[in-house]
Amino acid sequence: MKMYLKFKKRVSALYTTFLINISPVLATKYLYKKRTGRRLNLKSPRNFNEKVNWLKLYWRHPLVAKCGDKYEMREYVKENNCPEILTNIYNVYYDISDIDWNSLPQKFVIKVTNGCGFNIICRDKRKLDINETKNQINKWMNTNYSLKAAEIHYKKMTPRIICEKFLETKDNSLPIDYKIFCFNGSPSLILVTTERGEVVKRFMNDLNWNKIDYIKDSHITYEETVETIEKPSSLKEMVYYAKQLAKPFPFVRMDFYDLEGQAILGEMTFTPDGGYANRYKEDILIKMGDMIKLPKKLKGYR
Repeated sequence: MKMYLKFKKRVSALYTTFLINISPVLATKYLYKKRTGRRLNLKSPRNFNEKVNWLKLYWRHPLVAKCGDKYEMREYVKENNCPEILTNIYNVYYDISDIDWNSLPQKFVIKVTNGCGFNIICRDKRKLDINETKNQINKWMNTNYSLKAAEIHYKKMTPRIICEKFLETKDNSLPIDYKIFCFNGSPSLILVTTERGEVVKRFMNDLNWNKIDYIKDSHITYEETVETIEKPSSLKEMVYYAKQLAKPFPFVRMDFYDLEGQAILGEMTFTPDGGYANRYKEDILIKMGDMIKLPKKLKGYR
């Protein structure tokens, strides 16, 4: 049975790759149906997923590829006079062989910049399996992430490796993620994600820190419903910077951390969940979709 499921998964991945290479539009429709169980409406998109996919396919602005790249994004932030929200990086590499592991601190984060989830979080270099880490990074460096979910802006990114400062709170925990959804340059909703890598807890709030009931009943877990999250002390700064940096985009999600009261930008995301989010209630998807005013089509990069 395991062999059959593995074979089926492999065939599905090959078919998806084939479709994306032939037509990103057909591939997106196929993946949307497969992951949400619904047909994708691109002629008159209404909900959040539909509009995110429309933007992905028909608004190919070069800034999307630039800011979706975890290294190139830094240049955009600096160009907009916000360098203080960037975390420190120790170095940038184009090949795994360029890394001098001995020179790295005991704690660090390594990211491959042209994908999602391509991160190595090292709490103690003495316990790091360097050979295994090299193999994993090489795999990511040679992955065309655009072929996973037809997120075609990833195809324009140059694979790089960056080594960043390890961010942690006073109690040695990973910082909380504050993901600010910006619609036509206006920050509106905040998805809070805690305890990454363990039990993931998610909460959505408006800018006044009122909790929003956004998850489908079938996706609700105990952890996601029993708690409230304290408002970060740098929330005002996060919203300010999100507004400054989101101006050119019909939609972008600005992902921040609060580090001892300082707003730190993690990344900019243009296609959350690949454009196939299925955790959200329908009325929330419609509300979020209504906040995106679609621009004229723009071919941009290919």
